[in-house]
Amino acid sequence: MKKQQPQISEDKILEASWELLGEEGIEKFSLRRLATRLGIQAPSLYWYFKSKQNLYQRLANHVSKVILEEFHSDGDWKEQLMVLAVTIRSVLSRYPCSTQLMMMTLPHEPDIIRFTNRMLLCVESTTLEQEQKIQVVTTLVNYVYYFVLDDYQHERNVSAIMKDQDMEPGEEVNRLLDSMSETDAGLFRRMFTNGLFGLMGTDSSFEFGLKLILSGIEQVMKDQDN
Repeated sequence: MKKQQPQISEDKILEASWELLGEEGIEKFSLRRLATRLGIQAPSLYWYFKSKQNLYQRLANHVSKVILEEFHSDGDWKEQLMVLAVTIRSVLSRYPCSTQLMMMTLPHEPDIIRFTNRMLLCVESTTLEQEQKIQVVTTLVNYVYYFVLDDYQHERNVSAIMKDQDMEPGEEVNRLLDSMSETDAGLFRRMFTNGLFGLMGTDSSFEFGLKLILSGIEQVMKDQDN
């Protein structure tokens, strides 16, 4: 009896892609692995996506669409940028490797363009020059991307250390600090011992960074108005 070809669709391909990215990361992601998960031959994927980059574009477009659906703010430009940043971080944290995808793709999809346009609208009412508005949006979104990416990579590093060395990462750091002088590592040692590095990746750390960016934007506008 002839084996029946599995029924696939673009939605099923995207769903399987998120699952594979979550399990193996973007480094090991390939259309061949994706096809195996779907129970089809790799060439069948090309009916839906011309290349892996084309698939990445579609995944990034999906993330952009979700951000747009969840972003709601009618406040001034500062409130809008604050809520937007929080929304972007929240959505990126739910989709594995989505930060890398957003950084690797170009605005060749409709929702990616809508997302970029919505960010620009947040600062359209400000007194900034047009090129400055673009720089504001770029600076803000890069901050969010790298914040999420750093947190993601830190978790992966911790898992790898615990797996390879069978110890908590803090133990390795303490052992290294014990071998270093006060001149070379004194301030770092005190901050590490007091748990201040534990603030990295937290909501309070994220919000503080946002305030720095927004205060800087506000100061630029004040300087230009004077």
